[in-house]
Amino acid sequence: MKLWDKGYEENQRVDEFTVGNDRLLDLSLAKYDVQGSIAHITMLESIGLITPTELTTLHNALKEILTDINNGKFTIEDGIEDVHSEVEYLLTKKLGDIGKKIHSGRSRNDQVLVDLKLFMREEIKFIAEKVMTLFNTLQATSDANKDILMPGYTHMQIAMPSSFGLWFGAYAETLIDDMQMLLAAHNIANQNPLGSAAGYGSSFPINRQMTTELLNFQHMHYNVVAAQMSRGKTERSLAYAIASVASTIGKFAMDACLFMSQNYAFISLPDELTTGSSIMPHKKNPDVFEIIRGKCNRLQAIPNEVSLLTTNLPLGYQRDLQLLKDIIFPAIVELKNCIDMTTFMVSNIQINKNILSDEKYDYLFTVEDVNQLVINGMPFRDAYKTIGMQVQNKTYKPTRQVHHTHQGSIGNLCTQQINNKMQQVYTQITHQ
Repeated sequence: MKLWDKGYEENQRVDEFTVGNDRLLDLSLAKYDVQGSIAHITMLESIGLITPTELTTLHNALKEILTDINNGKFTIEDGIEDVHSEVEYLLTKKLGDIGKKIHSGRSRNDQVLVDLKLFMREEIKFIAEKVMTLFNTLQATSDANKDILMPGYTHMQIAMPSSFGLWFGAYAETLIDDMQMLLAAHNIANQNPLGSAAGYGSSFPINRQMTTELLNFQHMHYNVVAAQMSRGKTERSLAYAIASVASTIGKFAMDACLFMSQNYAFISLPDELTTGSSIMPHKKNPDVFEIIRGKCNRLQAIPNEVSLLTTNLPLGYQRDLQLLKDIIFPAIVELKNCIDMTTFMVSNIQINKNILSDEKYDYLFTVEDVNQLVINGMPFRDAYKTIGMQVQNKTYKPTRQVHHTHQGSIGNLCTQQINNKMQQVYTQITHQ
């Protein structure tokens, strides 16, 4: 069954090629398609296109379909093109001509748009919740290890003292930037396109404000052409948000792989969270972090893939846009899995508490000792030269004292302030 059926049979090869993975991917949209249809028929009744009795009949039938969806009993049958066709087919099969009235005043274009907007809006909330869990885990781990020092590096060279509190806390705060990206994507998705039809509106006197409120959208896409233009743009904004989160997680995974190596030995994992080698019996490999790193690198290519697919499309709907689902849907699943696994691994990281006792880290304290000379009255350039000459002459002996008290430093992590900042962004996503 096709919503555009005009009495002739489509070539099977054309059908298979153009439908692609839609039957499978559309299962993710099923409940949103029903939600959109319930709002649409409620509006149709209000303008007299269906009767109150027909509304009740359609509403009850759609609720039954929604129950099947929630119970995992909904499928898209062979010969049915997509989820929209399946829902309408089920209604018509059950209700006859009443079921055929559900499509009045809309096109499959705005129908899939509203499904996608509802889907992405909810998935962004799910991602935000997982990011928040990771954020809390990082903050808790930061606080638990705030007094344990570790080397800091610039240019991959020993630089200045850092701490595990700073390391874990840095990734926690960086997730706030990623949450801002998710908020931006959420705001773009949270606009109602229903009623734009094929992109040029409808001659029916539809009430778009009503469906906006029924579907709890924050705003309406007012201009019907702009509503259709949001297909692709919404996915692109979500793709950038996915890439942003992936960038943070992938970078942390790289740090973890580096810090687990014997040359660093800053952290370790329980044996059961590592893997071995087929010929080297001593190996305990950080394969989980390596896979996270690899997956997150792939996810950072998603914005480019979306851009390349949509960048040269003219105004109006084009079938190319269908392929966006092939890109975005798996990326959402992959990102959520990576966030969950990163949270799990962070909660199991074991810390080496005596890293800086090794004399190879003596030079970490040169800046501390320069600053102490300045505090004692020596001009900075003279203090710098004094310590520099000691390093050059190999007579430098570090005091190994660290005095960092300003906001965001080793001795003042501002954990609560960072938490407050995250809560402000997170609340905007989850309470809209």
